[in-house]
Amino acid sequence: MISLVIPIYNEEVLVEQLFHRTTQALSRITENFEVICVDDGSQDSSLEKLMAYHRAEPRFKVLVLSRNFGHQAAYTAGLTYAKGDYVVMMDGDLQDPPELIAEMYHKLVAESYDIIHGRRVERQERFGKQILIRLFHYAFKSFSRLEEAANVGNFSLMNRKALDAFLSMREKNRYLPGLRFFIGFKQGFVNYSRPDRLAGHAKMSFRKLASLAVSAIFSFSNLPVKLCLYTGLLGMVIFFAAGVYTIIDKILGTALPGWSSIVLSIYFLGSVQLVFMGIIGEYLFMVYREVQNRPIFIVKDFAG
Repeated sequence: MISLVIPIYNEEVLVEQLFHRTTQALSRITENFEVICVDDGSQDSSLEKLMAYHRAEPRFKVLVLSRNFGHQAAYTAGLTYAKGDYVVMMDGDLQDPPELIAEMYHKLVAESYDIIHGRRVERQERFGKQILIRLFHYAFKSFSRLEEAANVGNFSLMNRKALDAFLSMREKNRYLPGLRFFIGFKQGFVNYSRPDRLAGHAKMSFRKLASLAVSAIFSFSNLPVKLCLYTGLLGMVIFFAAGVYTIIDKILGTALPGWSSIVLSIYFLGSVQLVFMGIIGEYLFMVYREVQNRPIFIVKDFAG
């Protein structure tokens, strides 16, 4: 059995295509499948359309969350409810082509992989967004020690053994591609070109993408702490040199009273300290969220 998990948030214009393309793609592999669409608090008619298709095709199931919990939480909810021996993660904007699932499945089975990732070798999105995404993947690859994660998103296929290990990690600050690589197992890739959206507008705003990037880097990398350390060391070197210069200037008798650089150095040190406090605060907030131990998602209804 194959389970396909798709988070949905205000995708009413794509629900019809999503239904037809996913069911057709899975039918080419097996008739024993389920599609679990996770409605993440949609405010348009997405839920009504999903329920209509569920009534027409019982294998097309709808998991309704009590509110919008976010993209990564919606995926976690769907994966928790999935019953398949193989489970696919796919975004609901159809930028990940469901027709590629068959290739991913055959590669996983034929070559005894546990996880197959869809790797984006080309993107057709807006240039500015591409630049930001490339910068994030470069930074994440460089500092997380998960180099294989470059240009890999949520689109993937796992067997049940890998999924059980994946679901055993219940932290609240979730970056799912990083967690997939963290669990290990035998992992492979299928390359594809990621098209732009067919209709509608992107639900991951710049603010949400930035928040996800921060969560990923703080969860899988010690980059922020190293940044503090290196900046502090650089500041020590600069101010040691400035101290030597000041002593020489004093000896030569050319020092000016009320030297403006003193004020500048105070502002510089104050700014560095505020940045460090912000980084430490981010770590403390992440720890606070974990200690609260609130559920990652709350299910309102499951039509399945």
